[in-house]
Amino acid sequence: MKEGPDIARIAALIGDPARANMLTALMTGKALTASELAVEAGITSQTASSHLAKLDAGGLLRPLKQGRHKYFSLANDDVADVLEGLMGLAAKTGHLRTRTGPKDAMLRRARVCYNHLAGDMGIQMFDRFVARGFLRIEDNALSLTDGGSEFVEGFGVCLAELRARKAPLCKECLDWSARRSHLAGSLGRAMLSQFEKKQWAKRVPESRAVVFSPQGLQGFEAEIVGI
Repeated sequence: MKEGPDIARIAALIGDPARANMLTALMTGKALTASELAVEAGITSQTASSHLAKLDAGGLLRPLKQGRHKYFSLANDDVADVLEGLMGLAAKTGHLRTRTGPKDAMLRRARVCYNHLAGDMGIQMFDRFVARGFLRIEDNALSLTDGGSEFVEGFGVCLAELRARKAPLCKECLDWSARRSHLAGSLGRAMLSQFEKKQWAKRVPESRAVVFSPQGLQGFEAEIVGI
């Protein structure tokens, strides 16, 4: 009998289409009920409960009971990292699902990817941070420069607090819609949080889309893009 991590079990849990849809829906960082996840997966509530029980038993979900309702979220950042990696790999190797509809353009422009900004605007922020010398890519590793530290702290991000956490400060996440990188890690999350605190952007209810106000777009172009 082979010893070591059982990656086949984890892959089987994620690989079911219904469970993959439910896990993807939880990439917003928001906890959802079994009924809401059933809608996301296009299955009955009874079938969804069976799938959720398997995901919970496999350590991929964190259930939380509040009153009469039971909510589910991703168990931790490790699960989100695996899902992000699989999304990037699927996009890079040409395995994409095409969905048409009015929300597609919104999602391509700006959306939440487990509490950091993805889509065209997330890619633009990453590219400009690299071009302005705020981020450095060296030996396939992403790091924040001194100039970048000065900029993000001036933007309202507390780097000391972020560096005290176990999560990586900067991570490069491949955007499935454009197959280019955006900023993940605790800094990516902090930047999206600042956009919301400044009322530059808000999340669309029941969606992963993020909408920037006219003032937010001006601020993004002036401060983030630097034009």
